[in-house]
Amino acid sequence: MSNLKSSGRIEGLDGLRALAVLGVLAFHLWPLALPGGFLGVDVFFVISGFLITTLLLREKDSKGKIRLSAFWIRRARRLLPALVLVVLASIAVATLVNSDLLVNIKRQTLGALTFSTNWVEIAAGSDYFAGSDHSLFVTFWSLAVEEQFYLLWPPLLIALLFLTSGRKRLAILALLAAAGSAFLMARLLDPVNSTRVYYGTDTHAFGLMIGVALAFCGGGRFFSTKGWQLVKGPAAVAAVAGIIFLFVVLDSTNNYTYRGGILLASILTAVAVAALPGEATFFTRICCIRPLAWIGERSYGLYLWHWPVMIILGATSFYAWMQSYIGFWIFIPVVAVTLLLTEASYRWLEMPVRERGFKATWHAVVERFSHPRSWINRPGVVALGAAAIVVVSTIGIFTAPDKSREQLAVEEGQRAMEQADAEAEAQRQANPFVRTVEAANHPNVKNGSAGDQSSLGTSMVALGDSVMSAAAPAMYRRFPGIYINARPSMQWHDAPTMLQEVIDKGNLRQIVVLNYGTNAGFKEPDSEAALRQILDQLGPQRKVVLVNTVGISYWIEDSNKTLNSISADYPNTVVADWWSVIKQHPELLHRDKTHPSEDGIVVYADTVAKALEKLGADNQK
Repeated sequence: MSNLKSSGRIEGLDGLRALAVLGVLAFHLWPLALPGGFLGVDVFFVISGFLITTLLLREKDSKGKIRLSAFWIRRARRLLPALVLVVLASIAVATLVNSDLLVNIKRQTLGALTFSTNWVEIAAGSDYFAGSDHSLFVTFWSLAVEEQFYLLWPPLLIALLFLTSGRKRLAILALLAAAGSAFLMARLLDPVNSTRVYYGTDTHAFGLMIGVALAFCGGGRFFSTKGWQLVKGPAAVAAVAGIIFLFVVLDSTNNYTYRGGILLASILTAVAVAALPGEATFFTRICCIRPLAWIGERSYGLYLWHWPVMIILGATSFYAWMQSYIGFWIFIPVVAVTLLLTEASYRWLEMPVRERGFKATWHAVVERFSHPRSWINRPGVVALGAAAIVVVSTIGIFTAPDKSREQLAVEEGQRAMEQADAEAEAQRQANPFVRTVEAANHPNVKNGSAGDQSSLGTSMVALGDSVMSAAAPAMYRRFPGIYINARPSMQWHDAPTMLQEVIDKGNLRQIVVLNYGTNAGFKEPDSEAALRQILDQLGPQRKVVLVNTVGISYWIEDSNKTLNSISADYPNTVVADWWSVIKQHPELLHRDKTHPSEDGIVVYADTVAKALEKLGADNQK
């Protein structure tokens, strides 16, 4: 029995959509468990390329032409209602919850509503995999790629069909286009920030074009051959197993992900998709299991809602309080809210518009409100709620802050460093014969004890990235006289240069505090070598405090393990366990889950002080 319905719907595609969206959700909610889950987007791309081209070819075969206006209207009915609702509702709720969520919201809204998020964010220099990008609509980049495909591909297909009717030739052209796109991704890859090749329509179109080539191979010919019918079930199961394997083993930090990994996932998806048309198999029946079909039918809404829900809930103090008590299970509220919103949107907005169209749906709504007392029943309440969402979201867009609290905190720290440097320079100018006290002559250091920490500042120097910058005001208060050299976006490979700056200014002291790794940890190959270079340069006579890393990136825990391992090789070092402090008190961070808040920087300085006490005791053994 064929699984191709009379409506033209291919049974089983929803099961593959479910696999795709579950992979993406798992990657965003539990990146350590499924570091390659972002490949679910590529499963979507192959399905879209195949399905859209198949529908267009059927229309051409049955009606003799492709009506572009009708195609684009169908796409608009399918995509716009949920998208507009998610954008407006997310902005409205973010306005009420935390204004920091609205930083850059004008840019984000422009990208979301014009399906240009990928290029807008490339121009803004965003980093999708940085782990610190909490933009409400950052995940809409893939929708932009697909919509650009929906806009450009149909007229190009019409032109190609005018030039040749040979489907085999067209399949070869599509595969050549896919190969060119994959080559561009590999060739243009920047290992430090892969966002350009990941977001780019030109560099990430190969999944779509593989799906297109598969559609050209169909039409009842390839899919119905006896050889394929015999092997397609086992081949599809093996392909899905391969996709899940890639979900588990690939991650965004490895170059081979972009130089073959994503392409392999797309090819495996094509094998699975090719097994669905024609006679149904056990693989088809698995893909049609009701829970998978339910998820697949709502995959678009799930993809739209999950990220804004996660970001908005994560910005609430209640969520931070819950996180410190229930740990891993903190994902439950996000999943529950996402499912509820997705189902409500699907049932009461998306399906009515898809079935009736915009005009008929609007007339139905107006007719309901034309009856007496309609404004106090459910439709009336919904209408009032929709109006409130529009009003609040408009206010949010036009009153959005230019900078987040964490960015303002970092800038305040930078100003504190500039002021401290200016005061120190003024003192040197006033007393040209008085040199900075060398930490080697400090009595507390000579005795190998932390002693009175308030007097240790003149013996301390701190280097780091934006986290150290944010903590600078508290560090100056806790350790008067400390010299700090910290700048945003610095990584471990920048640390030797920053240390040399300190040496050149004559500010190297007996106690050194290092805090890097916020942006990349030790995932870059030269990071560990950079830290060891610094520790070797400082020598065993100095005391070094290594502050470990806090954030939401999946590599944080591994990075901190590496830091512990390196510290174990140098007896004069100690790790200030800032990560463990934050695990117990996540409310000490700003919304970005990375930088300490005003209360957090005080605890940060305390954590460094406790590490100094431990370091002094260890050195007395």
